Formats: sequence, structure tokens, C-alpha cells
Amino acid sequence: MITLRLDPKLEQKISHTAKNLGLSKSELVRKSLVEYISKLEKQNAWEAGQDLFGRYSSGRDDLSSNRKELLKKKLVTKRK
Repeated sequence: MITLRLDPKLEQKISHTAKNLGLSKSELVRKSLVEYISKLEKQNAWEAGQDLFGRYSSGRDDLSSNRKELLKKKLVTKRK
């Protein structure tokens, strides 16, 4: 058994949601925790960072393999 304290707004949201779904508050919290934990267990590195990958994309696919040459060109251009 777990006892926890919730702020009034969250408790109100839980009550409202449980009522709309026809569940008790305990059942809603139990189902929510089971789903949350199962998502954590299944999450791999790609899923964890998926919203970040490619976010600042340059459109180039050779940055990791050609980084030294690209940096050299950029520095030469900047010095001119």
C-alpha cells in the first residue's frame, strides 16, 4: 500500500479524469503507473533522444566523416 500527497489541482484532475472514464481514482492511478513503468522499461536510446535527433540538422550527411576538412575550409574562408 502506498500513501501519497498530491497538490489540489492534480487531485482534482485525477478525480475528474477517473469520473469521465468510469474508474475509481485508485484504479486510474494504478493503470497510469503500470503504463508509465512499462514505457520506461521499453525505452531504448533512440526513443529517449528521438525528439532531439536531427533537430539542428545542417542537411549534410558527411559531418562526422569529413569534419576536419570542413573545419579547415571554414577557417580559411573566415580568415579571408
